[in-house]
Amino acid sequence: MASMKQDELKEYAESCRRLQQGKRSLLLSTLSTAGLPEISYAPYWRNEQGEFCIFVSRLAAHTMNLLANPVCSVLFIEDESESRNLFARERLSYCCDVEETQADSAGFVSTLDSMEAHLGATVQLLRGLPDFHLFKLKPQSGSYVVGFGKAFEVDPVDNSLSHLNVDRLKR
Repeated sequence: MASMKQDELKEYAESCRRLQQGKRSLLLSTLSTAGLPEISYAPYWRNEQGEFCIFVSRLAAHTMNLLANPVCSVLFIEDESESRNLFARERLSYCCDVEETQADSAGFVSTLDSMEAHLGATVQLLRGLPDFHLFKLKPQSGSYVVGFGKAFEVDPVDNSLSHLNVDRLKR
C-alpha cells in the first residue's frame, strides 16, 4: 500500500485538532484500586503544554481512582447523530500519565483562571469547595481514527500523525 501523502496527513491532522477542540469535555477511563476500569467524563481545558486539565470532586470515583492510580485514557468521539457509520465514528484517544496540582503550588490559580475563562463561571463556584482536585493529564501516546483503513498514531508532543496500515502492523 502506498504511503499517505503529506498534504493528506496535514488535512487529517487538522480534522483531529478540530475534533478535540470542538469538545469541552472528555471521556475519562480510570482504574479503580481493585484494578477495574471505570469510565466517566469531565470538562477540561488544554494548556499550552498539551496537558488536559480537569477539576474534579473527591466524591467522584474517577478522582479517587486518579489519586490511587495516576494513569488514564481520554477519548473524544464524534456524536452518533453526525456519523455516517456507527462502526467508523471519528475518534481521538490518548493514554496519559496523571499529576495532581496542589492548591499551594505555582500555577494552581492561573490554571483555574484559564479553566474558568474556557469553561465558565461554574469553575469559580467549585474553587470554594474543599473536595475538588486539579489534575493534569499528560498524553504519552495517542490514536486517531477517521474511518475504515484511516487510523493514525498521534505524537503526544506536536500532535503530528503517522498513518497505521496493515503492512506497518505486521512488523
